[in-house]
Amino acid sequence: MASAAAVDQHGNPVVADAAAVALYDRAVDRLLRFDPEVLACASTLAERHADVAMSHALVAYLYLSSTQRPDASVARASWQAMAATPMGERERAHHDAVGAWASGSWGGAAEVLDDLLVRWPADLLALMLGHQLDFFRGDAANLRDRPGRSLSALDPAHPHTALVRGMLAFGLEESGHYEAAEEAGQAALAVNRDDLWALHAVTHTYEMRGLVDTGIEFLTSREADWGSGNLFAVHNWWHLALFRLEVGDLAAVLAVYDRQIHNAASEGVALEMVDASALLWRLHLDGLDTGGRFGPLAEAWASAAASAEPWYAFNDLHAVLAFVGAGRITDAERVVEALTRYVAEGSAAGGPDAGTNLAMTAEIGLPACRAVVAVGQERWDDVVAELSPIRRRLHRFGGSHAQRDVLHRTLLEAAVRSGQTSLARALVSERLALRPTSTYASAQQSRLP
Repeated sequence: MASAAAVDQHGNPVVADAAAVALYDRAVDRLLRFDPEVLACASTLAERHADVAMSHALVAYLYLSSTQRPDASVARASWQAMAATPMGERERAHHDAVGAWASGSWGGAAEVLDDLLVRWPADLLALMLGHQLDFFRGDAANLRDRPGRSLSALDPAHPHTALVRGMLAFGLEESGHYEAAEEAGQAALAVNRDDLWALHAVTHTYEMRGLVDTGIEFLTSREADWGSGNLFAVHNWWHLALFRLEVGDLAAVLAVYDRQIHNAASEGVALEMVDASALLWRLHLDGLDTGGRFGPLAEAWASAAASAEPWYAFNDLHAVLAFVGAGRITDAERVVEALTRYVAEGSAAGGPDAGTNLAMTAEIGLPACRAVVAVGQERWDDVVAELSPIRRRLHRFGGSHAQRDVLHRTLLEAAVRSGQTSLARALVSERLALRPTSTYASAQQSRLP
């Protein structure tokens, strides 16, 4: 039976008995480390302690983090179960956050968690999920500031404090503070070698500064810390593949893709298929042979989206990349048609909050998808017309700088192909100013008259 007197490992009030709190603490630790054990912990917690609100909150958050609409339905069921349990003020705040996110208000959920963390800054479940929401929505400032607001409330000696510093490192990187991000990330890794998010943040700093050899050495020398057995391995393998692509090692890129990113054993998880689409599309733009790999990936996207309504524009774009790469233009056009209806109907419905994804789709996702279809039809002027007006606002539909670069590369390719040489030259110059050693940018420069 739940008790109101308990606190979790960071002193946050929990309406639960000691056994439930111990399992909850274990689950939060596993979540912070992207350890797949979190799934078993959450399941056991919900089964054994169905009267504990945070059991259902944890399950709901895990499903919502998949960014796939069918999982949002499962999360709503957990939200409803949560409502039937005893709740303190902190639990009610989590209930509000889950409800907002499950209803489509990603931004509303982020704001609820902002407020929750002002009152309970050491609530690491709220911090972790709020940080993920900031990432999904491309909110670089809050990616940086949300962990910064909590750090002083945490015990400096607790290993989770360093994990929060790893979150700060990623926020610093996405905000353009690359040296500070590397320093914070390395400090976090000195405490927890298995801090996958900190390792990821440091990797991003090398990507953004064009430190390709450093990035390769960093990832390969630490492969035992991140390469398998966790829920974030695919994305870090994707980063290694990007470095390999920059040095022109196509064989290594394809080997990483086949072994680690997408293959017959892949489970159709959107967050992993996003990486697969983004990598193959880069090869496609560069005129490199993908060896038929787009076909199975497109089929995986088709299966994942078979009955799903629009839910996350970032995923929709990457499905369209796969469809166009596989030559399935009709399927890509169907996505664009569905998104067009979604935007028109949602805009007509209006209301104080028609849904975060509606705005993301209308502003960025839909024109980006139209641009990708135009690539497949070699309408290069149309690609430029779609992407040029939004290129400074791409962050508004989520992802990282490194992930959104797939659209910047698409725009550059279209500028070259459409004969818009002045624009292409400006885009190349912009890239070289940030990464003077970029072989990709130099290769594009060599194509210009």
